[in-house]
Amino acid sequence: MLSAIIATHESERALVPTLAALVPAAAAGLLAEVVVADAGSADATAEVAEFAGCRFISSKEPVGTRLKSAAATTRTPWLLFLRAGTVPQAGWIEATGRFVQATDMREGAACAGVFRPVAATDYMRPRFGEILALLRATLGGIPQADQGLLIARRFYEAVGGHNSSADAEATLLRRLGRRRMAMLPAAIDIVR
Repeated sequence: MLSAIIATHESERALVPTLAALVPAAAAGLLAEVVVADAGSADATAEVAEFAGCRFISSKEPVGTRLKSAAATTRTPWLLFLRAGTVPQAGWIEATGRFVQATDMREGAACAGVFRPVAATDYMRPRFGEILALLRATLGGIPQADQGLLIARRFYEAVGGHNSSADAEATLLRRLGRRRMAMLPAAIDIVR
């Protein structure tokens, strides 16, 4: 079982497709809860989260502090960090379940998973960001926060979790390093 933690700020529209993609995981018994860690939005982010049955935590603290606090309120052995507007694609539930099971079977394994970026759909004119994401994934660079992060709670706590810097998500990914991260065989898309 895992808990999804979603960072938001003025994210009412972007949050909807992210939450919709998580519903099948809850139905399959993989996802126990969703926590929305908001930065004090003035839009309807809180209402969207409440309607979807999420726990909503609001704070003006930096994103890393909000994510770490939200993680501390959960009780599942696995954490899935997402940004509002990121949408795991078909096959993500099975890929996540296999990764969790394989990692749990290796006692003491220190490994985290990230989703692969969606490939450009218009091969004649792919977006620049998609090209960069694919190059990073192919060449073994550090994944981006938009790719999500699936991590065992014990590993998250062992590395100190998110810090309070302005780029806490990127800092955590760099601290984990490419050797301790696996690319999940499922993609994640960003809704614009």
